[in-house]
Amino acid sequence: MSGIPNKFAKTAGIALLAAVLLSVAPVRAEVGFAELSIPNGQQKPLVVGVWYPTTAPAQDHPLGAYVQTVAPDAPVAGEHLPLVVMSHGNGGGYDNHYDTAIALAKAGFVAIAVSHTGDTHQDQSRALFVADRLQHIRRLIDYMLTEWPDHARIDSNRVGMFGFSSGGFTALIAIGGAPDVSRQEAHRLAHPDYYDAQLFNRASDETKAEILALVRSKPPASMWPHEPRIKAAVVVAPAVGYAFGRQGLKDIIVPIQLWRAAEDHILPQPDYAEAVRIALPTPPEYHVVENADHFDFLAPCTEMLRQVAPVICVSRPGFDRAAFHQIFNAEVVRFFEQMLKVE
Repeated sequence: MSGIPNKFAKTAGIALLAAVLLSVAPVRAEVGFAELSIPNGQQKPLVVGVWYPTTAPAQDHPLGAYVQTVAPDAPVAGEHLPLVVMSHGNGGGYDNHYDTAIALAKAGFVAIAVSHTGDTHQDQSRALFVADRLQHIRRLIDYMLTEWPDHARIDSNRVGMFGFSSGGFTALIAIGGAPDVSRQEAHRLAHPDYYDAQLFNRASDETKAEILALVRSKPPASMWPHEPRIKAAVVVAPAVGYAFGRQGLKDIIVPIQLWRAAEDHILPQPDYAEAVRIALPTPPEYHVVENADHFDFLAPCTEMLRQVAPVICVSRPGFDRAAFHQIFNAEVVRFFEQMLKVE
């Protein structure tokens, strides 16, 4: 386990550490970016963002409530590029971790993030149906390896996944986890003030009935589709961690970098990230970020985002989210470089 100090911007030592970490990977000059709409069978097309290495000049480019420095729709540079698919948290969107995607692209990765249909800020109608998310992840990988115009530049043997909160839960299932969903009902009743209980309570009566029928049917582990093409995963503040147990995570064999915010008020100790750490058959690379809260893993807020979504922009006193993300992004890049064997 490693603890990350909380006074990120206040000491020269931490600034130097961030600089050293960021210099570990060979950094390309620019990052290309494209927003795509990927056909998804009878379902709505998937809206995604793709970041990748390029030699084209970058410029400031609006991205929702953010501004990113990228080269829009620029040509891809490089061959045998590793791929990282990214899954956001409940009510989020593909832009939530854009800074981490940019850091990966600068290090020579292709990063693709999806806005999970039915679990975005605009539409919460399918927020409780994690099977939808798993289908989205499989579709993303299929598309990037076989249909993306530059798919031949991707190394299909080097695929990783990044998931935050509900996306972390998604990642754990994708790499071999099988949650016991029967645990969710008891947990919700025992902790009605927890976020996952509140999310259930906000759902429509029809959705509640469907979820309860599923839970009470005690579905077999085989209902959770795994994605064997994923060779490493970064799991950040995973939701519903308590639902796995040792039995539910016993088949995970890929390396994991696991993150927990020490002061997470959305997914409090010990039922989420810590429950996953204890249950994994092989100890993960574990980071506990002191003084951090749940939303500090999201990209640093802009003034526009503070106005439209102030709740996700509040950090605890003394915590510098922007400084932390320099270290966080560098650690994510380092892990994927090591585990996906970037040359």
